[in-house]
Amino acid sequence: MKLLWFLPTFGDGRYLGSAQGARDTNYAYLRQIAEAIDSLGFYGALLPTGRTCDDSWIAASALIPSTQRMRFLIAVRPGLMTPTMTARMVATFDQYSGGRLLLNVVTGGDPVELAGDGLHLKHDERYALTGEFLNILRRVLAGESVDFNGTYLQVQDAKLFRPGLQKPYPELWFGGASPAGHRIAAEHVDVSLTWGEPPEAVAAKIAEVRELAASVGRTLRFGLRVHVIVRETDKEAWHAADDLLRHVSDESISAAQKTFARFDSEGQKRMSQLHGGKRDRLEISPNLWAGVGLVRGGAGTALVGNPETVAARMKEYAELGIECFILSGYPNLEEAYRVAELLFPLLPIDHLPAKTAAAYAGPFGDHKL
Repeated sequence: MKLLWFLPTFGDGRYLGSAQGARDTNYAYLRQIAEAIDSLGFYGALLPTGRTCDDSWIAASALIPSTQRMRFLIAVRPGLMTPTMTARMVATFDQYSGGRLLLNVVTGGDPVELAGDGLHLKHDERYALTGEFLNILRRVLAGESVDFNGTYLQVQDAKLFRPGLQKPYPELWFGGASPAGHRIAAEHVDVSLTWGEPPEAVAAKIAEVRELAASVGRTLRFGLRVHVIVRETDKEAWHAADDLLRHVSDESISAAQKTFARFDSEGQKRMSQLHGGKRDRLEISPNLWAGVGLVRGGAGTALVGNPETVAARMKEYAELGIECFILSGYPNLEEAYRVAELLFPLLPIDHLPAKTAAAYAGPFGDHKL
């Protein structure tokens, strides 16, 4: 398994839907989280994208000097960025970070937000544009001189003069739940992502994308984006899940669901259908809790339980074909330490830093002074 964490560039805190316990996710706080991710041994971290977030490229660039090993999963936005300018950003960041860049291809699912950024294409048109964007980007990053005349994008003699470190280019990660999204994943990306749905739904997605990829002579890997609420006992974990919603009102749930309903994202639609806006149907699969999605868009589910239970659920997803897990928790700083302490020893992870015996000496270890 490869385990990634999350850098919350749009806010963090102890409770959902409340200013109580909220934190300003300024540079100092994000640096704390990044340094924790790096030192604990997470493979990397996802930085979100959208108009409520700080810019992911600038945030990640500012955190390069504070980290040594972790990779940054940063969004590229077809339709908002040109493929050749993106190629230069990719190459520069890859060089400056020492090859620690991963690319998250985000087509976007909120027509209102996209219109504010000047993109007015309908759902399937945006995915068609994404395909043209990735056709150009992949070839330019691989060192080709590209002429391309598509429906949405046209370039002549597009090329990259100062390449990055990773060959042919950093891994492309992508989440798309619709048939159009599945085709993009099959044809272009390295890791196909899904949000935390019940295992049978995830298995069906994996099977469909694998079949599409095989039809064009490709293989790819799969990843799961999900929150985690892990405690030493099940009782503590479920109490922590309930406590996250302590200040969430029925009015705030209704307002959030009304906003999400305008999205044309198939993934968001599936997240909302898991709970239907109701508090009484939140455990949608054993230990898979949909409470986050009552007020948060995007990834709306969490794995809840004691370490052995959560690890077992993750291994079930792994048996379906999930290799990469993008995890998060509230607050993200403390929960990164909790996940590393409670879950890492129970999972097959090959990217953890070696720890010396001296690291456990003193009043918190087993070694004699």
